[in-house]
Amino acid sequence: MPDDRPPAILLMGPTAAGKTDLAIELHERLGGELISVDSAMVYRGMDIGSAKPSPDELARAPHRLIDIRDPAEPYCAADFCEDALREMHAISDAGQVPLLVGGTMMYFKRLLEGVANLPAAAPAVRAELEEKVARHGLAALHSELARVDPLSAARIHPNDPQRLMRALEVQRVSGRPLSALWAEQRRETFPFRTLSIGLAPADRGLLHARIARRFTAMLDAGFLDEVAALKARGDLAASLPAMKSVGYRQAWACLEGEFGRDELEQRGIIATRQLAKRQLTWMRRWPGLHWVDSLGPDPLGEVLKLVREFST
Repeated sequence: MPDDRPPAILLMGPTAAGKTDLAIELHERLGGELISVDSAMVYRGMDIGSAKPSPDELARAPHRLIDIRDPAEPYCAADFCEDALREMHAISDAGQVPLLVGGTMMYFKRLLEGVANLPAAAPAVRAELEEKVARHGLAALHSELARVDPLSAARIHPNDPQRLMRALEVQRVSGRPLSALWAEQRRETFPFRTLSIGLAPADRGLLHARIARRFTAMLDAGFLDEVAALKARGDLAASLPAMKSVGYRQAWACLEGEFGRDELEQRGIIATRQLAKRQLTWMRRWPGLHWVDSLGPDPLGEVLKLVREFST
């Protein structure tokens, strides 16, 4: 039976892989409309550290879901799913193909699989969990999760504070394990047929070198001043999701006097490499992913070939 769902292209990859440049070229060659899949680019004023496309690049290829939130306002996967589906339908209804590009793999996953009907964030509970981490470390959170929700504990890495705290927050607020709430979700057919493309250098050493060069370039471009301006607002805190983004978290700590600029550079590069490693792990588990070497002889040609085959 033919699949008559409208098409959508998912272009995912680790940080510094070259996704933005290729997405702009695709937009100019194919006319598809771009949707950003990035948990930091949604925030206004977070430009340098998120590697947000420049004004010139956005003029060439507008990206939806960029600069849609103030950093003081939390934004989660459920928000993204609602926003992305709305934009995808609008693009498709206008006769264009949605091209989703970014590296926030949880957003991609939740978009395709759906978001469980989970309780909203509970600041008081989150504060208790953060205090527990400060006193006893992440191992204490993982031990608690293993006791109240062993299935989630087996799935969440012991060193992943965000997901550990969210799983425990859900359990404490609802009184039920996160894994049980997910299991109850009714899986529905995603309203688009998708082509998933993974863009990454085949040589991981080259990716590491690009990450180091880019973070140094961000510092030279005034990244620390950008974070200082955000900090000076007075209504932002290091505990906010926006300020926990890779790079911003380290820059905030530097401005708090925990270490100097040279150490910030090293910590930022290491944290970004760790992010890229997590992103690649997600990608290796992604079903039906078509890998393209972003530093190969003709990545655009490879992607265009995949798109043509997908469209026929």
